[in-house]
Amino acid sequence: MALPFVVMLPLLIVVAAGVYYIYNEAMRFMSKSLVRNKVVVITDAVSGVGTECARLFHKGGARLILCGTNWDQLESLHDSLTVDADPRETFAPKLVILDFSDMDSMEDVVAEVLECYGCVDVLICNSSMKLKAPVQSVSLEMDRNIMDVNYFGPSALAKGVLPTMISRRSGHILLVNSIQGRLAVPFRSSYAASKHAAQAFFDCLRAEVEEYRIVVSTISHTFINACDPPAVKEPSPKPNALAAFIASQLTHGVRPSVLADEIMHTVNRKRKEVLLAHPIPRVALYLRSFCPPFLFAVLAAGVEDSVLSEQM
Repeated sequence: MALPFVVMLPLLIVVAAGVYYIYNEAMRFMSKSLVRNKVVVITDAVSGVGTECARLFHKGGARLILCGTNWDQLESLHDSLTVDADPRETFAPKLVILDFSDMDSMEDVVAEVLECYGCVDVLICNSSMKLKAPVQSVSLEMDRNIMDVNYFGPSALAKGVLPTMISRRSGHILLVNSIQGRLAVPFRSSYAASKHAAQAFFDCLRAEVEEYRIVVSTISHTFINACDPPAVKEPSPKPNALAAFIASQLTHGVRPSVLADEIMHTVNRKRKEVLLAHPIPRVALYLRSFCPPFLFAVLAAGVEDSVLSEQM
């Protein structure tokens, strides 16, 4: 006797959930083995996302080259990774001082990175400099600093390691970007401009190096939230309702561990573009393409009430 549909449906849901769980666990296990012995460069390795990435790739047996601006912090990260590690399964990370705000040093940095192992299999450009301010209050010097860190630095480093990747016809370059590389919001003019520039550069690079079997990936995320979600506050008098709702959808951001997991999956699956965002920012991206006047009106309302600008 056939089971009624009302009984079969929950069973199918449970089976599908079980298959999905097993698939994710299998991919998680495979992800660690796929990076074994790979030379992986991580910029701004001492940041929240960089540290989580370093832990994941180190456990997976990658040959890490950790870059940052502070030697003491790099050494502390090195010690935390190696203190309980099995030297038969993992490699001690190599450390390189890298400061994108000093573009004159980039040639020496590239040479030092390549001297570590002679090649780079995976380059993860994770560095970022943020700024929140009205356009009229941002100096040209600050604009240039942000462009150096967010655009010129990653692009220069990618250009530096590219010849070895081309000669080996293998490699993966990954840019940890921001959703503001595709969607600009008020009071982030310099930051959004640098992220737009980086997005465009790596999109062009992807097409140019595909013939050499080099993968170029971009991960666009909302803001990084390393803290617990903030407590709910009483709304200010007469806020713009739509702007307040959008802001409430953005308060949780993306946690560093979640972003690091996605970076690992992106490297292993060779995905070219990833968007890590809640539904509201995704909808905003579609509005930017298909109904920009409505989005512009919402953003302007958010500026007036100082709600949207505080949360993004």
